Amino acid sequence: MKELFLVITIFGIIFSGHSFLQTALAQDIGGGVNLSGDWYAGEGLKKGDYFSYSLCHVDYKECQNFQMDFWIEGDIRVATENKWLVQVVVYDRNKIVRGNMELGKIAPEPTGGSSELITYRSAFKTSIAWLSAFATSYGGEGGEGPKRFNMPSWGKIGNIGGQQVRPTSIESISVPAGTFPETVLISWRTGGYTSQIWVLDDFPFPLKASTFTHVSEGIPPTEYEFSLLDYKENVLQDPFSGIVSTPEQQVAGDCQKIYDFVSIKKATRDSKYLLEVNYGPENPKTGCNLEWIIKFKNKFDETEFLNQVQYDIWVIDDNGNKVRTISSEEGKPFLYSPSGQVRYSILVKEPPGTAHYVIWIYGLSPEHIIPSTAPDTLKIDIQISGESSIIKPPPVQTLEIPSWIKNNARWWADNQIDDNSFVQGIQYLIKEDIMKIPLTSQGTGSSSNEIPDWIRNNAGWWADGQITDSDFVQGIQYLIKEGIMRIA
Repeated sequence: MKELFLVITIFGIIFSGHSFLQTALAQDIGGGVNLSGDWYAGEGLKKGDYFSYSLCHVDYKECQNFQMDFWIEGDIRVATENKWLVQVVVYDRNKIVRGNMELGKIAPEPTGGSSELITYRSAFKTSIAWLSAFATSYGGEGGEGPKRFNMPSWGKIGNIGGQQVRPTSIESISVPAGTFPETVLISWRTGGYTSQIWVLDDFPFPLKASTFTHVSEGIPPTEYEFSLLDYKENVLQDPFSGIVSTPEQQVAGDCQKIYDFVSIKKATRDSKYLLEVNYGPENPKTGCNLEWIIKFKNKFDETEFLNQVQYDIWVIDDNGNKVRTISSEEGKPFLYSPSGQVRYSILVKEPPGTAHYVIWIYGLSPEHIIPSTAPDTLKIDIQISGESSIIKPPPVQTLEIPSWIKNNARWWADNQIDDNSFVQGIQYLIKEDIMKIPLTSQGTGSSSNEIPDWIRNNAGWWADGQITDSDFVQGIQYLIKEGIMRIA
C-alpha cells in the first residue's frame, strides 16, 4: 500500500509539472516562418536607390504624418568610417525641408547631417531603421548580424516584459509602391496589442509598419507607422534638384534657455474636462519659444488620461476674437492627441503685454471624425515680458485652391471622370495661375504613368473636408515629381 501511494504521489507531481510546462509554453509561443534566407536593415542598399515613405512617430507632434523622400547619393568618408551620403526632402504639411543625412553601412542609422532634419532623422532612426537594433550586416563585435526568417526570435525589446520580436507569418501586402506577395511579418506583443513590421528579403528597409507604445493600462497610442510610397533604382541625377526648403521664422538668439514651469490644474469653462497645464518660461519674449505640457484628464478620476483628444491652442484679443491658431500654422484643421498627454512648443508672436492663450477642446473622437459634443475651453493669460529680434523669413509662396475645385476632385474620386480629365483640369488651373502650389521639381515620367490609388483617396477625403489643402497638394506634387503630370 505504501509503494502504491508513492507512485500515485510521484505521478501527481509529474502530471502537475507537465500542465505547468504547457501553460508556460502557451505564454511564450515561438516564431519563425518557412522561408529560406535572412534579412538585415540596409540589405542590398546601394548608390542610386530612391525611397519615398509616409511616416509618423509619437515623439514628433504625437504621430503627425509627413512624407520623407531620400536618395542614396554615394559614399562619404567620416573620420575612419565609410558611410552613405543621403539627400533628403521632407514634405510636412505646409512646409518643405531639404537637407542630407549620413547613414552607417553596418546599420543604416543616421549619425549626422543637416541640422534642419534633426527631428525627422530621429523619427527615421526609431521607425524605418528600428530593426537595425536586432539585425545588421555585421555579426561580429558590436553587431547583431543578419537574422534568418526561420528563427523563433530575433531578440527582445527593452521595455517591461521583454517582448520577443519574432518572424510571425508570410503575407502578401499592398502599399502605394506596389503589391509584394512574400513579405515576412515581424511582430511583438506589448500592452495587450500587437505591433507589426513587414520586411521583404533583399530589400533594405521595411515596407510597412504599425506599432504601439507600451502602456500599463488603457489604449496604447501609436508609436510609429510608415508605408512605402515609391522606390526606384539607379537614379543617377539628383531627384530633388530645384526643390528648396520653405523659409521659417527662427527663434531669436537671446531667448531664455533655462527656466521653471508655471503649473495650473483647472477644469475647463463648462467643467467637461480637467486640465493639468505646465508652461514655460513664465514671461516669454516675443520671438522666443513658449513650451506647453498639457495633460487632458477625466474630471471624475485624475489618474485617468483622456484618449483621442481633438484640440487646438488659440490666441484671442481682449474682445475674445480669434487672432491666431496653432493648427492653421501647422496646416491642419485641429491638433490631435491620442494619449491625452501633449508637449508642444510654439513661437511667441504676440507683442509685450498680456497675451490671451486658449486651450480649445473640440471633443474626444478618432482623428478626422468630427466630435459630437460641443467644444470646451480653458483660457490662460500670460505676460509677455519683452521683445526679441525675430528673424523674419522672405515672402513664402502661398497655397491657394479655389473651393469649386473640390467638385472635380469628388467626381474623380467617385470615377465619374477619368484620370486624364482630372490631370488636364489640374494642369489648366496651375498654368492659368488659378491654383497655386509650392515650387516642385518636374519629373521625367514613369513606365506606367498610372495615378496611385492613394492620391485618388486623398482627393475624395479632401473634397469631403477630412484632410487639409496641404495634404491634397502633396498628391499633386507627387504627380509632378513623377512626370505623370507635366506643367509647361
